[in-house]
Amino acid sequence: MGTSLDIKIKRANKVYHAGEMLSGVVVISSKDSVQHQGVSLTMEGTVNLQLSAKSVGVFEAFYNSVKPIQILNSTIDVLKPGKLPNGKTEIPFEFPLHVKGSKVLYETYHGVFVNIQRAALPKFLIRGHLNSTNCAITQPLTGELVVEHSDAAIRSIELQLVRVETCGCAEGYARDATEIQNIQIADGDICRSLSVPLYMVFPRLFTCPTLETTNFKVEFEVNVVVLLHADHLITENFPLKLCRA
Repeated sequence: MGTSLDIKIKRANKVYHAGEMLSGVVVISSKDSVQHQGVSLTMEGTVNLQLSAKSVGVFEAFYNSVKPIQILNSTIDVLKPGKLPNGKTEIPFEFPLHVKGSKVLYETYHGVFVNIQRAALPKFLIRGHLNSTNCAITQPLTGELVVEHSDAAIRSIELQLVRVETCGCAEGYARDATEIQNIQIADGDICRSLSVPLYMVFPRLFTCPTLETTNFKVEFEVNVVVLLHADHLITENFPLKLCRA
């Protein structure tokens, strides 16, 4: 017996505001009739904060407080326990967008150190590696990536190079991360279990060997970014050390 479940939102424009009603249908398809204990939907919105590994010692108190901030969490029952017939069943639902307490419903955002999303990511399994994170600046960054499984179709896979500049003194430091290059390495829903090569040439005018002095630092990171058709974003961050051979 094979059963599939999908959630379809009625509004073509996926932008919603606090207080609005999120409506759509749950679509359940099955070759045979299905006995079930009920169907419910849970909507969750969180803010995830992340520090780079080198910041842990400097901002240990802040690091210990970096936990997901929940701004939205509600569950509704859309179908009581019973039996679903074979074929396709569409169950309508309406979800009021109410935030928890006095919190604010922030806009969805995906950055280097802050991610805000309003739904759980589809299940996926992606593996890969970089051949080295200690890189000669005159040589390309190389590696591979393999999508073993993804519930949602893939729109694209990108390599994002980020420069991190830190300036300051004993009284305090300012840290600024800037995207300096973005390369698409795959377009569309690529075949599963297919090895995708990672290849990036470091831009001469926007990179330099990694520097760390008393008053300033210049560091680099690379993000592997997987964009799904449902507008979900999967990112993995890797600190790099550049040197001139």
